Amino acid sequence: MILTTTDVIQGAVIDSYLGIVTAEVVYGSNFLRDFFASIRDVIGGRTASYERLFEEGQRKAIEELQQRAQRLGANAVIGIEIDTGTINVDQSGVLMLITATGTAVRVR
Repeated sequence: MILTTTDVIQGAVIDSYLGIVTAEVVYGSNFLRDFFASIRDVIGGRTASYERLFEEGQRKAIEELQQRAQRLGANAVIGIEIDTGTINVDQSGVLMLITATGTAVRVR
């Protein structure tokens, strides 16, 4: 499976466009991670726990995107975009959302 952010694959011919595929990964907030991140906000520096969380989330979203494309009969996904956001659940909770979107295609 070829996965790319570009809309063409050099040296390949797109035989068919199979549709847009999306994958979402949602993580709940974690009290300890949030606590240590708030300390970082005060003293400065990077929050490695959130960086790892987003790295893992992006990897999982791409894996899910690939699986959904394969179910459509694709052997490539082009134009992949990854987006992150938050969903406010209530005053004390936030969900982190990572979305991957692309176009499933069959190439030769």
